[in-house]
Amino acid sequence: MTQNIYDTQAFFEAYQQLPRSVSGLAGAPEWPALRALLPDMHGLRVVDLGCGFGWFCRWAAEPGAAQVLGLDVSEKMLERAAAENGAAPITYARADLERLQLPHTAFDLVYSSLALHYVENLAGLLHTVRSAIIAGGRLVVSIEHPIYMAPMHPRWLVEADGRRSWPVDHYLVEGRRTTNWLAKGVVKQHRTIGTTLNLLIRGGFTIAHVEEWSPTDAQIAAQPALAQERERPMFLLIAASATP
Repeated sequence: MTQNIYDTQAFFEAYQQLPRSVSGLAGAPEWPALRALLPDMHGLRVVDLGCGFGWFCRWAAEPGAAQVLGLDVSEKMLERAAAENGAAPITYARADLERLQLPHTAFDLVYSSLALHYVENLAGLLHTVRSAIIAGGRLVVSIEHPIYMAPMHPRWLVEADGRRSWPVDHYLVEGRRTTNWLAKGVVKQHRTIGTTLNLLIRGGFTIAHVEEWSPTDAQIAAQPALAQERERPMFLLIAASATP
């Protein structure tokens, strides 16, 4: 079963203070790039894997998605999402992505933001997703970039000339990685970019776009702290279509 760290009270309270938890999609700097990969929502049947507080579910419903299903393993996340759900097409349900079951060809779009790097059996999940999505349907995901997941501690080092460097710890050694992020013992699953893309291809998807996200000049001007995100990619964005 997927680690359910989000239902730990201390972790959940800290998570609620993050900018993306307070401001939703507007607080996620990668959102404009991710949004550009999405189709017109009108009339679509959508499932959000790891929906969290339901920000994307509500965004998809507003322009007229026909059906939006938000899935998450965290009861605390789902409780808040349901409390803020003001759109009739949205349904929230608890689900473990390691054991996910979805109806056949029930969705036009599968979306997931910063959830799949927690999944150990990604091949199995992608098989389930491919069965659930119509031929030509869209899969759009973001994950923590594997380069960001692999650095040794401290997260960055200062060179003699003042530049920062990001040493990498066994990038090619895939598998379980345990880190301290908002709480001790958070488990993530490290994979190389090549492994992730090949799992998508073997899972029945045609890759349309891959982006190692970087903040724009305008974003850095508005939030100078984002400049550090150009030292190494933090997010990997992928769009793919279900191969007929």
